[in-house]
Amino acid sequence: MGKGKRGAPLGNRNALTHGFYAKSLTEAEKLELNKARTIEGIDDEIALLRVKIQALIANDPENITLLLDATGTLARLVRIRYRLSPKEEHGVKEAITKVLTELALPLGIGIGAGKAISG
Repeated sequence: MGKGKRGAPLGNRNALTHGFYAKSLTEAEKLELNKARTIEGIDDEIALLRVKIQALIANDPENITLLLDATGTLARLVRIRYRLSPKEEHGVKEAITKVLTELALPLGIGIGAGKAISG
């Protein structure tokens, strides 16, 4: 065996088309994944997550665990996008939690009651 690089060439999508992951994606998802690979940055992911958080608040506001996970993920994405320090990320998490709490309280939902966001 030569000393060349092992494995598929850079950009090869065999795993997506024929491999392990292909089994878990529909044809539509495969097409969407191929389109998503052309997008640089995470602005679309941040926007989508914000929309999903709003939908979660509207449709399943009692799902505190999912809300905390989603807002934590949003804070991490914002940190990455704007290259924030861990301390600044914590401030983003606190701000998101405050907004969620202010939205939830008028609706009679106990978001964050006795729950702390770790990070």
